Amino acid sequence: MTPEEPAQFTGKKIPSAQMDHERYERLFRLFGYLILVVAVALSAFQIWQGITSTISATYFRPVHLTWVLVLIFLHYPLVNNRQSPFYLAGRGLDLLLCAACIFAGYRLWIFDYNDIDHLLYGLNKVDLLSGCALIALLMEGCRRTVGWVMVFIALLFLSYSAFGDLLPGAMATKSYSLQELVQFQIYSANGIFGSALGIAATTVFVFVLFGAFLEVTGAGQFFIDLAFSIAGKYRGGPAKAAVLASAGLGSISGSAIANTVTTGSVTIPMMKKLGYTPEQSAGIEAAASTGGQIMPPIMGAGAFVMAQFTGVPYSDIMLASIAPAILYFCCTLLYVHLMACKLDLKTQSRTQAVLSVIKDGAHYLLPLVLITLLLMLAYSPLLVGVAGCAAVLLTSALRKHSRIGLAKFISGMKNGALLALPISVACGAAGIIVGVVGQTGIGLQFTQFVMDFSGGYLLVALLLVSIVALVLGMGLPVTAAYIVLAVMAVPMLGDFGLPLLTAHLIVFWLSQTSNVTPPIALAAFAGAGVANANPMKSSVEAFKLAGGLFIIPIMMAYTDLLHFGAGILAFSFSLVQTAVVIVALAVAIEGYMFRKLRLIERLFAFISVPLLLLKSYETSIIGIAIIVVLTVLQWKSRDKFEHSN
Repeated sequence: MTPEEPAQFTGKKIPSAQMDHERYERLFRLFGYLILVVAVALSAFQIWQGITSTISATYFRPVHLTWVLVLIFLHYPLVNNRQSPFYLAGRGLDLLLCAACIFAGYRLWIFDYNDIDHLLYGLNKVDLLSGCALIALLMEGCRRTVGWVMVFIALLFLSYSAFGDLLPGAMATKSYSLQELVQFQIYSANGIFGSALGIAATTVFVFVLFGAFLEVTGAGQFFIDLAFSIAGKYRGGPAKAAVLASAGLGSISGSAIANTVTTGSVTIPMMKKLGYTPEQSAGIEAAASTGGQIMPPIMGAGAFVMAQFTGVPYSDIMLASIAPAILYFCCTLLYVHLMACKLDLKTQSRTQAVLSVIKDGAHYLLPLVLITLLLMLAYSPLLVGVAGCAAVLLTSALRKHSRIGLAKFISGMKNGALLALPISVACGAAGIIVGVVGQTGIGLQFTQFVMDFSGGYLLVALLLVSIVALVLGMGLPVTAAYIVLAVMAVPMLGDFGLPLLTAHLIVFWLSQTSNVTPPIALAAFAGAGVANANPMKSSVEAFKLAGGLFIIPIMMAYTDLLHFGAGILAFSFSLVQTAVVIVALAVAIEGYMFRKLRLIERLFAFISVPLLLLKSYETSIIGIAIIVVLTVLQWKSRDKFEHSN
C-alpha cells in the first residue's frame, strides 16, 4: 500500500475535524467560483446594456437589483466565521435568499405595467408577496453591505407612510395600505426603482468598473508616484504628495475610505517617518481622500445622481465644481504646509524625477483626458463610462509593463461588480425615502420647520442642514446621504433664493463631511488603523484639515463662486474672497504663517472671517485688507523671528 492511496483502503479513519475542515474548504472554494462567475457576468451584462440599451429602464432596473442582491448574498455571508457550527446553515440560507431574489425578479420581469387592472383592483397575491419580499431582501442586502442605520432610516420612512395618521399636529399625514405602499415602491418608478437606482445601475456602475480597470492596470500606483515626484522634494513633501495623490485617485476609487487605505498605505508611513504624528498623518490622508469625491472629472456617484435630479448636464456640474475643488485642496495643502513649518520638518532627500514618472505612465492619462473631453462635449455619461473602460484596456496594451492578461481582466470585471454592490443597494434604499417624501409631502413640512427655526437667516439654515448631514453621514454612504438631503433640504434652500445647482452642490459638499467629523469619521478611522493612531484624535485632525468642506459651501451661498453668469469680475472677486477666508481661518487656527502669530495677530485673523463672509463688497474688502497687512507684517518680521529663536 503506497502513501498516496486513499485512507479508506488502509483501514485508517480520518478525524472528523479534518473532514469538516476539508468540507468547509471545498464549500468556500465553490462559493468563490460562483461569486466570480456571477460578478463577471454582471459586469458583462452592464457593459452590453450600456452599449445597446436593449432593455427599457422599467425592466432593466429590477434585473440589475436582482443580480446585485444575489451577488450580495453570495459575497457577504450571513455567518462570516467559517469555524462556526452555523456556517453551513448560514450558507444554505444565503442560497435560499438568492432563490427568493430570482423569483421576485422574475415576477417583476413578467409583470404587465400596461395593464391598469392592478391600479383599479390591486395587486394579485403573488405580485404583492413578491413586492414585500423584494423590500425585505433589499433591507437585508443593505444591512450586510451598508449597515443597520440605512435599514433603520428606510424602515422609519416606510412606517411613516403606513402609520402617519397616528402622529399629532403638523407631522400627521394620510396612512397608506400595504397594497398602496408596494404598488408605489415596487411597481412604479417613484420608489425603489426610481432615478437614484437608475443612475447607480447605469452610469455609476460603468464608472466604478472604469476605476477597477485603472487599478488593475497600475494607474493607481502611477498617480501616487507622480504626486511624490511633484511634491516630495518640498517641506512636508509626503503629506503634500498624499493630498495630490488623493485628488487624482479619489475620483477613481469612488470611496473616501478605500482611497484612504489605498494611498495611506504608502503615504502615512512616510509622513510618520518625516516627523508628523500618527494622528496628523491619518488626518491628512483622510481629509485629502475625502476631497477626491468632489474633484472633477469623476466626482463620485452623487454627482451623476445630481445631474439626474437637476436636469443640468454633467459637463456643467463638472465645470462649476472645478474652482471649489481646487480651493478645497489648496486649503488642505495650506494646513499641511503650516503643520510642517511649525514642526520644522525637513524636505525629503531624494525623489523620482517628474519627467521619468510621466515617461513611464503618461498613457494612463489618456483615458482620463478622453472621458473629460467626452463629458465636456455633452455625450451621455453612460456611453462615456463604457468608452473609458475600453480606453483603459487599449492604452494599457500600448506598454509592456502595463499590459494585462486574461486573469487581470477578469479580476477587474469582478472587482468592479463587487465595488458597485453597496452603491446600488444604498441607492435602492434611498429610493424608498425619496418615494415616501413624494407620497406623503413630508419634504414640505421639513422645509417649513427649518425656515421657521432659522428665523429667515440663510446662515442658520445652512448650519441646520450641516447638522442633519453629519447625523445622516454617521450611518449612510455619502451618495445615500446626499439623496436624502437633496429631496429634503434643496427645496428649502431654494426658498432662500439659491439657484437649483447651487443648492444641490452645497448639499453634495455637506454630505461629504461625515467622513472627517467626530464622533464618527469613517475615513479618519480608516486612516487611524493604517497609522496605528488614536481614532478620535485622528478625526479631530481630519476635521481641521477638511475645513474647506464647511467654508466653501457657505461661500457658494453668499458669493458668485458658482455663478459664471455674474461676470468674470464678480467670479474672480468671489474666488479671491474664498481663498482669503481659507487663509484667515488656517493661520488663525494653526497660529502660524511665516512665523508664530502673536495673540493680537491671531485675533485680527479671526475677526476678518465674518467680514469676509458677509454679503457685502465693503466688508469683504476690509477683511481682505486685514489679511494682506498681516501677511506683509509676517513676511517682513520672519527673519528677525528666526534669529531670535
